[in-house]
Amino acid sequence: CGWRAAPSITDMRAALWLLALFGVAVAAALFAGNNQGTVTLFWPPYRVDLSLNMVVLALVLGFVTLYAALRALAALLELPHQARHWRLQQKERAMHAALLDALTQLLAGRFLRSRKAALAALEQEQALDKAGAPAPQGSQLRALAHMVAAETSHALQDRSQRETHLQQALHTVAPRRSAHIQELHEGAQMRAARWSLDDREADAALERLGNLPHGAARRTLALRIKLKATRLAGRTRESLDTARLLGKHRAFSADAARSIVRGLAMELINSAHDPSQLQATWQSFEATDRAMPELAIHAAQRLARLGGSAQQVRQWLLPVWQQMVDQPDSLAEQHALKLINALESGLDDIDAAWLARIESAQQANPRDTRLQYLAGRACLQRQLWGKAQQLLTQAAPQLRDASLRRKAWQHLAELAEQRGDSQAAAQAWKNAALAV
Repeated sequence: CGWRAAPSITDMRAALWLLALFGVAVAAALFAGNNQGTVTLFWPPYRVDLSLNMVVLALVLGFVTLYAALRALAALLELPHQARHWRLQQKERAMHAALLDALTQLLAGRFLRSRKAALAALEQEQALDKAGAPAPQGSQLRALAHMVAAETSHALQDRSQRETHLQQALHTVAPRRSAHIQELHEGAQMRAARWSLDDREADAALERLGNLPHGAARRTLALRIKLKATRLAGRTRESLDTARLLGKHRAFSADAARSIVRGLAMELINSAHDPSQLQATWQSFEATDRAMPELAIHAAQRLARLGGSAQQVRQWLLPVWQQMVDQPDSLAEQHALKLINALESGLDDIDAAWLARIESAQQANPRDTRLQYLAGRACLQRQLWGKAQQLLTQAAPQLRDASLRRKAWQHLAELAEQRGDSQAAAQAWKNAALAV
């Protein structure tokens, strides 16, 4: 058997109407076909006999006529209300069109036209309000129009108009606490903070952000503004905390977040003026920050310049040293050179444990000229002249860094002078001079 589609609702309605018409036709035929009834009207001294069918037909026609007349009268009386409704609808459409035009012109960079359209939208909204027919979501539309006007005024460097429209927008949405109105109020505060930041007023921007609820203040947009404002205000500690939050929110790439955190941490290190302050700053960093080689080297060098303990300097450098020894390729060349220089500057009071580490590392990596140079300098410091000369002689011609190569030749020249070998000393000084 074949498949047959189920009847639709329209087909069922048509069938029911057809059955109803058949029923009406049958009833009319039975009632009117053989109806001999009459209706007699007595109006003394007259008597009027009328057919019952005619009376029924007259009543039906009279009812239809009266109903049509009443409907026509109601439609006539409704015309003023419809005209008023049409005029209000046109004003509402004009308001929406003006606001859309303001946003379009703002995106296109036509700020004067955008502000003019925003003001036109505000006029239409006020006209609707005065007419006793406020627009749906009228407060949101009014606040948005004021914000567009404020944005265009900011672009036109008209601060007075910007502040006027901003305050009107905040006043419009401040008393209400619905979800949409609250979000609009928070957005206006963020935008105002951005304007203050553009005006180089960091404190005003931070004050705007401080008025936001806790959840809104931790949004990516608010954190980006806060990062720029705190950096502009010189609040490096707050900038570092904000950069960490942005990194956790994935507002930057991993490399960019690491670079920003590293730069801010270095600023904090540079702002320390004594060893105790620097040690407190170092302890306040997170473990991931202290694990950065470039940051540890910079902190150690800063501590050495401030006259801090050489043992503490080497303790901060120990993780970086282990990384260079265990994984030579994982440490950048520039960082490895800074590490060698930092350790070399503290060889005067180096302990036996570090001497053993340097010697073990050099023996484990005999081809690493940087370790050869450092081991030679350690031997020179311990007055092991023969071993120092051997290591420095092997390292000097192969060192890629010009400064290390020059210092290696200088130390070899000094050793030759101590031995009284003037020819070797002259050659070493010449090589040092040519190391560029």
